[in-house]
Amino acid sequence: MNPTYHNIGDHTESIQVEYDPEQISYEHLLDVFSQGHDPTRMFFSRQYMSAIFYANEKQQKAALAWKERIEKETGRSVKTQILPLQTFYLAEAYHQKYWLRLNRELFREYEHRYSSLEEFLKSTAVSRVNGYLGGYGTIETFDKELSSLELSEEGQRRLRNIVLSR
Repeated sequence: MNPTYHNIGDHTESIQVEYDPEQISYEHLLDVFSQGHDPTRMFFSRQYMSAIFYANEKQQKAALAWKERIEKETGRSVKTQILPLQTFYLAEAYHQKYWLRLNRELFREYEHRYSSLEEFLKSTAVSRVNGYLGGYGTIETFDKELSSLELSEEGQRRLRNIVLSR
């Protein structure tokens, strides 16, 4: 099966985070996850449900401990599903990097930088810029990493103006 936007079947829209456990722990990622939304909120469809996927028993135990801690802290039942990681399908390319695609100038810069769509989609710099364009991240983090975002001086100036205007 190779799902597409028009043939999605029974799925849940999600992201897959690749991380270095020497740099950040799974437990810390769980805390970051709970800062971004309310895990006690009921979901109304499988497509948009809240879920944490685990790849091994250690991650499963950490996710269950996270759930128990959140329930204890809030006094409410966590609705986020804790599920084993299965096959992950990337969204079709035109459904990725939404905020960057809305900014033609910056998008074109990256189009010229990457020789393939796969490289573009896997780029951490591209993902970071997409997030900043969407209003995510702090100005302190932005300032620290602006020069590493693989943009020309003009591109950096454009991005900085957008980020500062939010």
